[in-house]
Amino acid sequence: MALIRWTPRRNGNDLSPLRTELDRLFEGFFTPMPLGSDWTARTPAVDVEETPEAYLFHADLPGVDSKDVKVTVTGDTLTLRGERKREEKKNEGSLHRIERSYGSFERSFTLGVPVRPDQVKATYKDGVLEIRVPKAEEARSREVEVQVG
Repeated sequence: MALIRWTPRRNGNDLSPLRTELDRLFEGFFTPMPLGSDWTARTPAVDVEETPEAYLFHADLPGVDSKDVKVTVTGDTLTLRGERKREEKKNEGSLHRIERSYGSFERSFTLGVPVRPDQVKATYKDGVLEIRVPKAEEARSREVEVQVG
């Protein structure tokens, strides 16, 4: 027979969600994470803008060589892949901390409307990648005149 710890419920004031959050907080606090292991540090920040004709993407990729970036459009999904390579330097001093992240990254965006993959344009300048994804003609919004009759 298994023994289960019984905790009485307090009339409508169930504190179990609070207890769960406190347990999670302390568990994370006492579990050390190595520097640079945060996944969000490796994925580039991307701004997405929609106009009536196209989607515009601006991705921050400082320190990434343009030849290490690949942009693909499959169906209505845009995928951005790349790699930030670590500089090979020989330091005479000792290195105390590494906060910049290195390695491969990938981001995908589902657009939800038909696009023109043959007309996608990508430009890279000053560490910012700009991608223009034109919408297909049937995906563009149109204004319809209301007939009174």
